[in-house]
Amino acid sequence: MTLDKFRPLADRMLTPFVTAADSLGLSPNGVSVLSLGVAAAAAAAFVAGEPQWYAVGGLLVLLNGWLDLVDGALARRQNVASDGGDLLDHVIDRYADLIIIGGLAAGVDRFALGFVAVTGVLMTSYLGTQIQAVGLGRAYGGLVGRADRLVLITITGLVAAVVTGPVVAGYGVVALLLAFFAVVGHLTALQRFWGAWSDLD
Repeated sequence: MTLDKFRPLADRMLTPFVTAADSLGLSPNGVSVLSLGVAAAAAAAFVAGEPQWYAVGGLLVLLNGWLDLVDGALARRQNVASDGGDLLDHVIDRYADLIIIGGLAAGVDRFALGFVAVTGVLMTSYLGTQIQAVGLGRAYGGLVGRADRLVLITITGLVAAVVTGPVVAGYGVVALLLAFFAVVGHLTALQRFWGAWSDLD
């Protein structure tokens, strides 16, 4: 399902945004920090738990994902790509994941489900970088990558603005998304692990 295979297409679409950021004098690290602020705003919207705020939160999550693409492209444009910038980007992405999913869980009072969901997300990301650390290259594949998660959260936020009651077995659309992340996140982590283990063998 992963949308990461469309990165080349997204990179081509980024040009006007990267040009605008460069013209405004923004640095790649500055864009990364801005993306974290956007993630925090999205989480605050989700915590509010009101239909209209879910829509706002969903759109802010989409903006967070877009800024996450812009910072890397801007670094290449300004010829300032560095290991430090890459480290900052990964750290901010993980905090953004925690904040956003935490906001979703708080908004529907599903903290245990949110915990399992966020650990699945973190393990998926951890395996991606750990596989790179053992010399196999950065792993973006699997059932659901970060791009997929952000798109799913955006869609769910928009749907939650309209569908406000339980959908299945007392679970609303947000709780169902958390349950999906809880299951598929860990399955994706295991999928990445098994693929890397096989390659190492």
